[in-house]
This record gives sequence, C-alpha cells and structure tokens, in this order.
Amino acid sequence: MTESDGLRVQRRAPVRKRSLSSGHSLLTPAKKRPGSDREGMEITSHSHGINYCPKEENNMYSSHQDFGSDDDMFGEYDSFAEDPSLLAQVEDLELKCKQETSSTFLCTFTDTLDTAGHTSTSITSSKLSFEQPLPQQTNQRPLPSKFEAESDEFTEDFPDDIPCSQLLCQDANQNLDSDRTTMKQFIDDTDLYADALGHLNKCDNADTEKSSILPQKDVKRKSLRDSLKNTLTGNAKVQSPQVLRTKQIKETILLEEIDVAKKTVADSSSTDLGPFYGLPSKVGDLIEEFRGIKKLYDWQHTCLTLDSLKQRKNLIYSLPTSGGKTLVAEIVMLQELLCRKKDVLIILPYVAIVQEKVRGLSGFGVELDFLIEEYAGSKGRFPPIKRRTKKSLYIATIEKGHSLVNSLIETGRISDLGLVVVDELHMLSEGSRGAILEMTLAKILYTSKNTQIIGMSATLNNVNELQQFLKAEYYTDTFRPVELKEYVKLKDCIYEVDSKAENNFTLSRPLNYKYSSNMLRLDPDHIIALVTEVIPNHSCLVFCPTKKNCENVAEMICKYLNKEYLGHREAEKKILIDNLKNTGNGTLCSVLKRTVPFGIAYHHSGLTSDERKLVEEAYSAGILCLLTCTSTLAAGVNLPARRVILRAPYVARDFLKRAQYKQMIGRAGRAGIDSAGESILIIQDKDRQMVQELVSKPLENCYSNLMNDNGKGFQSLLLSLIGLKIARTVEEIYSFACYTLFSVQQKHLCKDISLWDITKESLETLASKGLICRKSLPESDQFAFDVTRLGQATYKGSIDLSYSDVLYSDLRKGLEGLVLQSHLHLLYLVTPYDMVAQCNPDWMVYFRQFNQLDPVDQKVAGNVGVPESFLARKVSGQSVKKNADDRAVKRLYLSFILYALMKDLDIWCVSGKFNMPRGFIQNLLNSSASFSSCVLHFCEELEEFWAYKALLQDVTKKLSYCVKAELIPLMEVAGVLEARAKQLYNAGYTTLAHLANADPQVMVKAIEHLSKRQANQIISSAKMLLNEKAEALQEEVEELLRFPEDLPTLITETENVQKNE
Repeated sequence: MTESDGLRVQRRAPVRKRSLSSGHSLLTPAKKRPGSDREGMEITSHSHGINYCPKEENNMYSSHQDFGSDDDMFGEYDSFAEDPSLLAQVEDLELKCKQETSSTFLCTFTDTLDTAGHTSTSITSSKLSFEQPLPQQTNQRPLPSKFEAESDEFTEDFPDDIPCSQLLCQDANQNLDSDRTTMKQFIDDTDLYADALGHLNKCDNADTEKSSILPQKDVKRKSLRDSLKNTLTGNAKVQSPQVLRTKQIKETILLEEIDVAKKTVADSSSTDLGPFYGLPSKVGDLIEEFRGIKKLYDWQHTCLTLDSLKQRKNLIYSLPTSGGKTLVAEIVMLQELLCRKKDVLIILPYVAIVQEKVRGLSGFGVELDFLIEEYAGSKGRFPPIKRRTKKSLYIATIEKGHSLVNSLIETGRISDLGLVVVDELHMLSEGSRGAILEMTLAKILYTSKNTQIIGMSATLNNVNELQQFLKAEYYTDTFRPVELKEYVKLKDCIYEVDSKAENNFTLSRPLNYKYSSNMLRLDPDHIIALVTEVIPNHSCLVFCPTKKNCENVAEMICKYLNKEYLGHREAEKKILIDNLKNTGNGTLCSVLKRTVPFGIAYHHSGLTSDERKLVEEAYSAGILCLLTCTSTLAAGVNLPARRVILRAPYVARDFLKRAQYKQMIGRAGRAGIDSAGESILIIQDKDRQMVQELVSKPLENCYSNLMNDNGKGFQSLLLSLIGLKIARTVEEIYSFACYTLFSVQQKHLCKDISLWDITKESLETLASKGLICRKSLPESDQFAFDVTRLGQATYKGSIDLSYSDVLYSDLRKGLEGLVLQSHLHLLYLVTPYDMVAQCNPDWMVYFRQFNQLDPVDQKVAGNVGVPESFLARKVSGQSVKKNADDRAVKRLYLSFILYALMKDLDIWCVSGKFNMPRGFIQNLLNSSASFSSCVLHFCEELEEFWAYKALLQDVTKKLSYCVKAELIPLMEVAGVLEARAKQLYNAGYTTLAHLANADPQVMVKAIEHLSKRQANQIISSAKMLLNEKAEALQEEVEELLRFPEDLPTLITETENVQKNE
C-alpha cells in the first residue's frame, strides 16, 4: 500500500519468494515498522465513477468460483494478511457499508450485470464513511461522455501481454503517454474499495446471473478480504493472452512515421526532423537497398537541414560533378510526395536520362505508394490525370515539362504542383532549349506562389542573377567524394595544373613508354601509353572531338594492345558480343567486333538505343574497361572512371568551354572504389596559351536565350501567355516579362532597347503572323489580346514559330489529295522540319526507292511537290529546269526512311539501304515520334483537321515503338527496348501484368544474360506502369459515376415569379 492520494494496489515485482518476519512484509504500512514515530494513518480517497469492462465471452473462470481465505498465493508477502490494522479498517468499512443503505454510487455497471443489480460509489476522503445511502439495486445510468471516452481509450491501449490482475494497478511512475494522463489519474485516485469492485467486475463477469459482487437481499455477501484474494489468486492462475502484435506493428509503423513527418514538415520551426529527414525510416532503408548508400555526406545533411528548405523557399545549390547532388533532390521530392501530399515535377535535359530516372525511382514508387509518369518523346498526357489519392512524380524533358506546366495552368491545377526540380540548371543558356526552360520557370513563379523551385548544377557562375530570377537562396560546397587531380600532357611530358604556378602548370613526370616509329606515327599523342597505365584493372574514358575520331581511336588502341588483354573477363565479353548481335538481328558493328574482345568500345549518338544501353551496362559492370566517347556522355548518364583523357581541347571545331571541361573531368574518380581520380588534357603547342586560360578562368555566365534567333523565344512566351489568359493587356504582359531571366539581364543583353519596347515589338510581330488579334475592352480605352485559332494550335502543339504557318499549309494541302493506301503520306506530314538541315540525299538511292513504291504511293511525291521528272534529272546529272522546294525534297527522302522502318525492317537494314549511320536513323525515328505527337495536338485545336486526329494517333504509336504490335505492351515499360522485349515475349512474358507479377529469380533463369538487378528494375517499372494505368481507369469510372453539381432542378412558383419580375 502507498500513502499518497489514497490506497493503491502495487504491481508486484517478479522476485524470488523468501521468508520475512511477521510485521515486516514488503508492503507493510510505515506505522507498523520498527522505529516509526507515526501514530496513525489517514486513508484518503476521492470520489470518482468507474466504467466497468463489458463481459468477455472467453473468460476462463466465472465469478461464483470460490477460493478459501487460507489459500494465500503470496505467502508471507501478503500485506492484507500481515497487517491487522489495515484489515481492521477494511472490516470497519464493510460494516459501515452494510449499515448505511442510503448511499449512492457514481459508477455504472455494464449491460451484463443488469439482472444482478447495479451500484455506484462515492467515498469522502477524511471520514472513511459514506455520506449517501447505499441502495440494494439501482437503475442503469450512462457514464458521462468524458469518462466514457477516456475509459474506452484506456482499456484499448493497454498491452496485451499484461495479466488482467495488473491492468488497473499500473504505477503512476511508469510515465504513460500524455494523452492517457487524465484516465490514469482517475484510476489512481480511486480508493481501494472502488478499485476492488471495478477489478472484480471486470474479471468475474462470465456468468451474468451470479456476477454481482455487491451485497444483495438473496445472496450472502463475501468479505472484501476473501473476494480480493480469490480474484487475485484466480487471475494469477490464468494464462496471459499471447497476442502476436508484430504483424500489426509492421503494417502501421509506416503510416505512423508519415504522420510524424507531416507534423514535422507542417511546423517549420521544429528541430525534430523525424526518422529520416521528415520521412519514414523505410526511405532510408530503400536508399540503402536500391543505391547502396548507408550514410549521407556531411554536406548533404547540412543542405537538407537548411532553413530555406524547412521554410519551403526556392533554392539553388551547386557542387562539383559526382558530389551527390541528385540524392538531396530525391529526398526533398519524397518529402513533398509523402508528407505534403503534393505532385512533383523534375526536369531533365535528355530523353535517355528521363528513362534512366524512371527506372531508378520506380522501386521507391512501388514501396512508398506514389505514381511515376514519364514525359519524354511521345509519352505523356496533357493535362495529366487528376489522381484520387495517390500523388504523381512527373519526370520530363525540358520540352515536355513546358507543355505539362501549360496544361496545368490552363486547367487551374498549377497549385497541385508542390515542387519543381531542375537538374542541370545551366541549361538555361543552351539556345532554344534554354529559352523553353526559362519560360517554364517564369510561368511557375508568376502563377503559383506555393510551388517551390529547386535548381542544381555543377557549373554555375553568375549565381546572383539566377537567384534574383528564381527568388532563391544559394548553397554551395567544394566537396568531392574522391580527390580530383588535373594534368595536361604536352609532347612527352605531363604537367600538373597548379593555380599557384606562374603558367598554371608544374612538371609532374615524363612519359615512360617505348614507341616504335610506326607506332608513334599512328599515335603521336601517346594515348596508348596513357591508357595502359590504368586498364584493364581500372576504368578509363577518352573524350574525342568527333564521332568518327571515337571509332578511330578505339581501333588504334586495340591494334597495339598486348594479347593478354583478351583474357580479361573473356567469357563476359563473349556474352556482350552475342547480345550486341541480337540487337542487330545477327548484325554486329565491325568496329565493336574488333574492340570489345579487348574490353574497349566507343560511345556516341551513332549507336542505336539498344547498343548504347548494352555498352553502358557493360562498362558499369567492369566488363568494358575503356570507352572512347564524345562530350555528350559527360552531360548524360553517370559513367565515372579512374582516369579521364581529353583527346584535344575541342568539341568538333569549337574550342572547349570551361563548363564543358569541368563536366568532362568531373567523371574522374569513382566513389567507394578509387582513392583519387585523374584527368589528362592532351594539347599542342599552338593551344598552350588558350589552355592556360581554360584551366584557370571562371565558369561562363548563364545568359537568357529568349532573344536569340530574332526574339523567337520571347514571342513564343508572349503567345502562350495570351493563350493561357495569364496576361492579355500590354501592361499585364510587360509585368510578366519582368519575371524572366531576360529582364534581370536585359541591360547586358539589349542595351539599346528597353523591355517595354521589346514587348510591344514582339506583340506586333505575332499579330502580323496571324497568331494573335487585338480587341478593345468594353467601357475602357485599353486593348486586350486574344489568340487566333492558328495561335491556339501553335502554342498547344508546342510548334516552333518558324514552322507553324508552313505546317498549317502542308496539312491543308494534304487534305486535298491525302493518300491513305499506306502510311507514307502521313509520315511525310510528321517528318520534323529541323531534321532537314542534317539530310543530304543520295540521288541514286532516292530514285531507286521511288521506283519501288506502289503507283498509288508514287502520287504522294507529286502531291508534295517532288515529281518523278525532277528525280530522274538529278540522278542523270542533267540540269533541272524547274527546281522543287528543297525542304519538301529532303522531307520526302526522310519519310522514305521512316516508311522503310514501318515495314518491319530493322534499323541495320535501313541503314545499309540508305547508306546512312544507324544512329542518325534512330534519332530520326525518335524525333519523328515526338513531332508526330505535337502535330496531333496542333490538329486537335483546328476543326478543319478533324480527319487527322484518329490517323495521327496510330502513326504516333507506331513511330514510338516501331516494332510488331505484340511487343508494344512490353516496350511501354521503362528500360525495355526491342531486343529485351523479344526475349521477354519468347520467354512467355507477353503482357504488362506478366511483368508486374513476375518472380525475379524465375525471370533471370528464363532470360539469357539478364542480371537480378535488371530483373528487379523491369518488374518495379512494370508495377509502377500497371498501377498508373489502373489508377487512371479508376479515375475515369469515378468521373462517370460522380453526381453532377449543375443538375437541373424543379423551379418553384416563387422562383418563377422572381424570375419574371
């Protein structure tokens, strides 16, 4: 017993039984102990009502079971038996209870005790007597709602593995959760008698006819002492319920942690970031599982805990290549998706990187229950489907990201976009693509104040202007996981780049490699000496100025390598060669056939998508130890190396820029593998001065490209502003223009003309092209602008302003004599205009392909303005009296290539037939699929082109995949290209559902040369795509079944009178 706030039953500690002398039990009151000066003890209690537990169907013994008073299970420890004073007080309490029959109880019994009688108790603390009479039987009354709710919560939250006898006897010092404090205090403050009644009623209610423990007329009442002992003895004999809660805990822990994270994110001033930066701890486990990252770098932790991120401010951060920038962005994206329940858009520079990101994040989407939607090439819905519960991560190229933002603004859903992440923010300065990226960011800044923008790059200089444009804070660090050492090779000596040296170079070492005269003639730059220092045990990248130079260098290195290199991972290289053959339907590139056995390959846009993917995977796995590549690899997928060699300080004929140089050398050093990375730039004497400036000068500034090409980008921006009704008057349009990067840099870029004048001139140009028209506003002297039908189609189809009128003319002319016997005429209409400059027709091939056409298809050439007589004269070398339109001639030649691909001919066959690189044909196919999607959206806005709508949908799908129909469902999965789709189909995986529900182990055994990691990626991507499609169908069903808000209703007579009045 304790003395504080009344009598309580103390939970017993599981100690070994030992003998104690009389009067010295463990719970003997203080006044009975030797040496105590206390003369008396006051029993204190407060008046409370207790809600008894309902009847339990499986109670193991009933209330009428009797245990003798001598059956003391606690032996000499029992304070009830050993403390006569206490027992005397209890007996006195019972006697008074029997005598005073007018007392009332505040506690109500449960329904199971109705037949036996219900009681309530109220005890005054200082008198040890009842102030109200005790009725023999009372009517049931409901417990006050406050106590009822607290009691329910209290009883439900107790652990399952605690014996029933201890459920109401927990000590106050155990510090239970704060939300149980009220009920806990209520139980603790109740006196011993009320506790006993509540506990007996809870445990002994199996038999409703004999369950009453209070005195009744026809039942002899047992003493409280016996009742307590009987109950405690019985409860001790009952086996504690063994409820397995592990499964329930695992199922709920993720949701609980997400709730914690939500509260953390909502309270921006909180320092408690939750289990994993405001995210469930499962996210950290997934990062370790999918990425192999157990701990974040210090700079990543610092960046993720910045106040700017907590307060959802815009942020720009910059670190060297391979520093781990992407992981920070991914964690922030997951915070937005899971905690704030908002959609996220990430903009990436190239289609290949979008597809790689979709594959990499699909596993997270499946495990954490969000959707991933790909917006690249011809893929993507405009506007995107509005999801019921799940949130979407949009992964888009620059062009598709712009179209996506336009569609969200048009449908009033831009606020659904909580976060926009821009990778490679320096792309703002990359020509027309940079202009599109600038338009996208400006529209988000202007239309949605709640959308956060995060930009990252390794090569930024004029950060202040970018901060002003994005209204962002800036974070930077010089961290690299692996040290980078920069070198320059001049003649046969290697110099270390040293900013402290007079000429920025310090002699490091001479080359020690014996060259024959013939070898030196073929390799004057000593590339063989540089690469053999690291391969085959380490990896190496050799950047070359041109595609052809990549192939030549690869072959040259193999020519002089020792035969021992052939034995390094020989079996795996044979498998790679077999896979490359399969992608070409038995055809293998002659260069790769000679270089791959040595562990060397080339990498540039001349490879097909399948070949490029196989080469990248083999290099990452260490099967290939050296790649000769162009500068595009530096900006693409992440393929690090121990040593990076720059063949020359040029990209094609242009001298290397500082940003390009930093990106290339940034690939040196593999985190977790190499202790250091090396870059070696090979230079000639004539380039020495320029190279000294290159390695020491700051990065180039990032400038706006809206005014490039006679202000075409700025005009496109104004057209979409008017079409989306973001701004319509000159003043509103000028106000928006102030949100652009161009407005920040206008003083540098256009000193002679103001932004206001530029805006007015651009509007006049758009009006002259028939894309916008001016209307006077009612009751005002101002004018507003509206888009014409052609203008609407142009901005919705994302058509270049240079080609919009030409496209309209070609489509209109096509309707006059559209040939639908085959796809040829439609293919001509969707052949990209910007590919024309790269086309130089072989007239003999041109004329041969024309003659192989069906007579009906030959009419297509005449309809587009390329008559047979023109081709015949070109082939024979005769002068042409009447020249055909050069654009039409080249587009028709390109459409012949597409037509050959549509007839189930593979890229290799078409490449040989037209004598063109297979990489160019692959690029033509991808560009045509994307442009076909744009033309389709263009036609949807113009009623006169209704016939094209259904026709172009089929053409777009065929161009997107260019395979047999049965392979298309498999190729919709990210990372599954034609060769892999054929393997899967032949192994029995014929549908998306097959892939989504596949067993990775079975798939690895069924598919030759497929790793478990690749199998898991395919399955995760398939699951994500299946979930996305299922969610879209559910949205469509709910939309059909949704009750219309504008449903007409009956009009009352009163309403009719009001209308008439």
